[in-house]
Amino acid sequence: MTNQKTAHLISHTHWDREWYMPYEHHHVLLVELMDKLLDTLDQDPEYRYFHLDGQTIIREDYLQVRPDQQERLDRYIREGRIQFGPWYVLQDEFLTSSEANLRNLLIGHRDAKPFGVISKTGYFPDSFGNMGQAPQILQQADIQNAIFGRGVKPTGFNNAVVDAEAYESPYSEMIWRSPDGSEVLGILFANWYCNGMEVPVDPEQAKVYWDKNLQDAEKFASTPHLLFMNGCDHQPIQTDLPAALRTASELYPDVKFIHSNFDDYIEAVSRHVPDNLATIEGELRSQHTDGWGTLVNTASARVYLKQLNQQGQTLLEKVAEPLAAMAHAAGVKSYPHHLLTHAWKMLMQNHPHDSICGCSVDEVHREMVTRFAKSRQLAEKLVSQTAQAIGESIDVQQNEAWGEDAVLFTVLNTAGWTRNGIIEQELIVDKAFFPEGPNPQALARTLEEAALPAYQIVDSEGNLYEAEIVDLGVHFGYELPKDRFRQPYMARKVKVTFQAKQVPALGYQTYGLVPAREQESDSVHAVQAEGNVMENQYLRVTVEDNGTVTLLDKRSGKEYVGLNAYENTGDIGNEYVYRQPEGEQAITTEHLKAELRLVQHSPYRAVIQSVLHWNIPAGADELFEQEKRYMVPFTERKAQRVQQTVPLKITTTYTLEAGSDLLKVRTDFDNQATDHRLRALFPFGLVTDSHYADSIFEVAKRPNAPAKEWVNPSNAQHQQAFVYVTDGSTGLMAANKGLNEYEILQTSSGSSIAVTLLRASSELGDWGVFETPEAQCQGPQSVEYAIIPFAGDAAKSGACASAYMYPIPWTTVQLGTLAHTYAKEAQPVDGMNGEEVTLPPCKQWLDWNSERSTLAFSTFKIAEETGDVIARWFNLTADPAELKVQTGFECTAAYESDVLERVKDTLEEMSQTVSGHKIVTQGYPLR
Repeated sequence: MTNQKTAHLISHTHWDREWYMPYEHHHVLLVELMDKLLDTLDQDPEYRYFHLDGQTIIREDYLQVRPDQQERLDRYIREGRIQFGPWYVLQDEFLTSSEANLRNLLIGHRDAKPFGVISKTGYFPDSFGNMGQAPQILQQADIQNAIFGRGVKPTGFNNAVVDAEAYESPYSEMIWRSPDGSEVLGILFANWYCNGMEVPVDPEQAKVYWDKNLQDAEKFASTPHLLFMNGCDHQPIQTDLPAALRTASELYPDVKFIHSNFDDYIEAVSRHVPDNLATIEGELRSQHTDGWGTLVNTASARVYLKQLNQQGQTLLEKVAEPLAAMAHAAGVKSYPHHLLTHAWKMLMQNHPHDSICGCSVDEVHREMVTRFAKSRQLAEKLVSQTAQAIGESIDVQQNEAWGEDAVLFTVLNTAGWTRNGIIEQELIVDKAFFPEGPNPQALARTLEEAALPAYQIVDSEGNLYEAEIVDLGVHFGYELPKDRFRQPYMARKVKVTFQAKQVPALGYQTYGLVPAREQESDSVHAVQAEGNVMENQYLRVTVEDNGTVTLLDKRSGKEYVGLNAYENTGDIGNEYVYRQPEGEQAITTEHLKAELRLVQHSPYRAVIQSVLHWNIPAGADELFEQEKRYMVPFTERKAQRVQQTVPLKITTTYTLEAGSDLLKVRTDFDNQATDHRLRALFPFGLVTDSHYADSIFEVAKRPNAPAKEWVNPSNAQHQQAFVYVTDGSTGLMAANKGLNEYEILQTSSGSSIAVTLLRASSELGDWGVFETPEAQCQGPQSVEYAIIPFAGDAAKSGACASAYMYPIPWTTVQLGTLAHTYAKEAQPVDGMNGEEVTLPPCKQWLDWNSERSTLAFSTFKIAEETGDVIARWFNLTADPAELKVQTGFECTAAYESDVLERVKDTLEEMSQTVSGHKIVTQGYPLR
């Protein structure tokens, strides 16, 4: 083995599409950079490689403006001189869903496939922490390494750090292991991803430059191969790099300087790494640091963005894709890969770390709201079209449960579990078409004057349901037929509210709105309510005088007191970092008097509303403005909150549904204060030193207290769907819709889960002075979350499943205006292959052993290349779990797949043992 050092210089630019400037400002600079890069590659054969920042979207962005350069750009990608992929965007891993992380990787690979080459570098240069399942995900995509900039801290074998055991690795190279045991070679940018930028050509300057940079790199490297990243954020390319390398070679004959790439560098490092590399396991969250550099508080910057993202992700992965897969598997409608990919790409354009993290200038986040809307609109259209296609295929003509006068509609459950829930659906009970031009007023009056019968809800088996039915009057509507011009109509509508029960997972149940009969409906597990108390078979909820909740879990007998008090503190940090004013004490609503009233009570739902009138400090004092302007580090700021107060009216709506194991909470408030944070507190009264949080394809176990190196007084952390604490026999879970930040508070008075509802800040932070007044999030705000007590194991008790289902909306579709009209006019529907397709009134496409299982269902979709159905589960625990699957469609074979949806091992039976946290994908060919 040679002792000669090799300096690998990798040219790149870390390209944040938007950040301290809006997207189009960055876009102009990107076009200039790419033009210069192509010219340099044309003119200088010694300029060998350029790394395109691990994201294929850069090509899209460039060609959007320079389509004339496509042939030239694509040639260099094919030749490997421009390294391309593997991601579509450089996402924030913790603030995007499990499936979004996979779509990002999958779409990046699809974008690169036409070139026959893709960078197999697990590139995470600036993620604000790294997901624990990354090694397994990368392994399944044939990526054997991970390059990252945050999450662990090495000491360097020549470093003067005495307590080396306090840090995860002595080197910048390490083994990174997922909970299932998958391993990759991890390489940390110990000197950041700009340690080889602007290399001098002048020998005198080069000597100073390389004396320092070589020493800095050697301090952390475990091999003679030293990494130097030639570039930085939005860095123009260094066109004279070949000359600079010649200068360096002359100055340091014992060091080999090469213009390298990640493939060559990683291969060289892999041949020389020592056998005693440290192994780091699971999430990389920088716990063994001072705590300020984790940037975890981006999880609460501009909460409205996180809420929009949760809505968009859920609609795509948990509604649009499963519905499309159901229709495809039934032969009703072809799977719209192109439209779904387009919707995902629009959504993922909001997923880069400076975008979804809410840590950019205001213009960036205004544009994000529009992107969220566009992606959501496309998903909504796909959902409505697919639901309509399924509804048109349902045969309802011979069902005696409804009779001739029924108005029929179908409730589709796209969650992975059989489900109960409250359905609110508008139904047309009579309508009349009219040609455009004539006045439809007389038609509307005729419909309005028609008498409506008393109605009931009946399912396909003849079961009756308690329902609230409200006459909505006459409304305008239109249809867009596929074979003729648009058809406007006037319609009489009613709104139906009832509780659907046992709607099959990945399936549907059809219901009829029928004239009332002399028969009692099924009201088992009804909700009782009186005054400030409501209860069902599982929970007893008492809303106390201060607006908090006392919650009794009837299954375990455990009572939780003081749930959902609100806490408010100042924040003199920035979009990246929360910083409470020094010496400030948090204020809470614990001693306020709430206005309480029971606003709704039906056999299937009770709602109690609490209104709190609170006065909180109006903002930070004048010193804060000065400290921002002069860039005083946030750790040294002395600003305080002002004595002046502004009102904060908090309206909390508590909803308990029949047969439900969770208490739904909606909090509405009008934020008029600045520079502060609002959290909901959930005291749990359990003795435990750790807790669990839903993360990316795992429920991560985390310590309640940070590591001893942690000096940040805040220990906020990321979550996806939920966080919970348990002592092994009982537990308390807080689920959420787009509230990604929580903290476990440990005080002398007890411990609580604290979930951030709002964080208002006034500047971007980081390297300059960028005012962001819209990050104060002033005006009306609304957040939703749920409280879930449980007994025993959180997974086996069903608490995790309840939390995963909680944000998934129901999908409903009316089958026809009136059943007898529908029956007379309906013809067998031609499916996607021209064959007649008829579906029963109730159907399930995929059934699995969900009862008391430690598995979680993740996706149901169609693989683009094979046309097979892909279903994915992951294990919530470290213990093995058995998966049993039964399909409700034609299936001749099953196989294990991977994150790229490729065919792997064929399964002999429709069951598979899942070990540890292994992600298992099953594809079912439709042959």
